[in-house]
Amino acid sequence: MDAPLAGLRVLAVEQYGAGPFGTQLLSDLGAEVIKIENRNTGGDYARALGPYFIGETGNDDASLFFQSINRNKKSISLDLKHPEGRAALHKLVAQADAVANNLRGDVPKDLGLTHDALSSFNPKIVCAHCSGYGRTGPRASWPGYDYLMQARTGCFSMSGEPDTPPARMGLSMIDFLGGTYMALGLLAGVIGARSTGKGRDIDVTLFDAALSSLCYLGAWTLNSDYAPARVRRSAHPSLVPCQLYRTADGWIYIMCNKEKFWPILCDLIGCGELARDPEFSSFDKRLARRDALTEILDTALQERTSADWLERLDGKVPCAPIRTPREALTDPELAGSGRVETLELADGTPFQLLSSPFRSAGRADHHACPPLGANTRTVLRAAGLSDPDIDHLFECGAI
Repeated sequence: MDAPLAGLRVLAVEQYGAGPFGTQLLSDLGAEVIKIENRNTGGDYARALGPYFIGETGNDDASLFFQSINRNKKSISLDLKHPEGRAALHKLVAQADAVANNLRGDVPKDLGLTHDALSSFNPKIVCAHCSGYGRTGPRASWPGYDYLMQARTGCFSMSGEPDTPPARMGLSMIDFLGGTYMALGLLAGVIGARSTGKGRDIDVTLFDAALSSLCYLGAWTLNSDYAPARVRRSAHPSLVPCQLYRTADGWIYIMCNKEKFWPILCDLIGCGELARDPEFSSFDKRLARRDALTEILDTALQERTSADWLERLDGKVPCAPIRTPREALTDPELAGSGRVETLELADGTPFQLLSSPFRSAGRADHHACPPLGANTRTVLRAAGLSDPDIDHLFECGAI
């Protein structure tokens, strides 16, 4: 069985994080993603991004950051500012379903990556844009990055412990979210184009991705006097107990997000009387006495190690150990599960990556992203250019 997106062709004018992450979701599902890079400027900036590289090859495909978000793609070199490079792009567009980019908001128009600029070559083409602040308005020309969006939309103010400086999330979640939204919008546009025969522009901004992530906290803030704030021990703003608790050798996260878990927790930790105490009989009452309850539960949970409590609570009360990434990645449960895969650079150097999160009948063959421009000649031939045509593009600097 073919992968779900087999037959979908996406041209990707992308760099760094959000765009490549989004198009990798598509390539993981079987889409043909052709990464268009400009050799004259070094290609995708992430190709040189350290500090960790695969072996000591010095190749432009050896950045672990780059490979982590560019799996299963092809790479061609085109200078889209060069008239003949732009003409080659139009040949590719005629055979593609979509063009994705995560450039600064004012750049797609300059490079001719909008539906208006490309529809004469393919009226069904979908142009998906993921910029910092959008392609119009006073911030269109502003550079925009994940951490800035977290700061602008309130995420910093909700992360970390009270009475400490505002903190960002530990991962670039806005890049990941923005890229995912772009991929989803692109697919929606392609479905629409196949139905109507007309493509369109689809816009996602990192700012909107961050703002929309406020979700129910945004609704609470807009419709009440609620003011999102940092809560000690990464606690839920209203559900108690749902936070970090001390154990004999560290921490455990317990999440009684339904009332039914509260009496089960009390019985399993030897505090059955708490379940019958009217002062702690509901979420509202436990919230009002959160500090007192934290002290009680800390005392009880410090009688055993985290591993002991996990063995006792797992599958009965929602809980989790507090792990480092290395501990998570070396969990015996991952062995043989396919969640970690080994790929090879073009020169045969092996390396490991986290695999696609998608599980489906029909799986795309996984491979590393090749060196910059490795697929240029093959892809341009398939678009109808002859070898002399391609040689000319090399000679004139369009490739």
